[in-house]
Amino acid sequence: MGILAMRPNRKQSTVSNLALVKPEKTKAVENYLIQMARYGQLSEKVSEQGLIEILKKVSQQTEKTTTVKFNRRKVMDSDEDDDY
Repeated sequence: MGILAMRPNRKQSTVSNLALVKPEKTKAVENYLIQMARYGQLSEKVSEQGLIEILKKVSQQTEKTTTVKFNRRKVMDSDEDDDY
């Protein structure tokens, strides 16, 4: 059970909904909060706006870029060489 599962409230339901869709992001948010707590950066409860900011940071860090590369094969096809 993660740190976010300790106290059910509005933030918890938001994160629970996120966990259903993107479990890897939920784990990343949990790890981020644990790390903040270890370094004494959490002096009070995380507000909803604070949670949104954390989600934005995690999203930027885990953002995947998709690239599409087309390898076109050159085919030597000449209409002049048709043998009928």
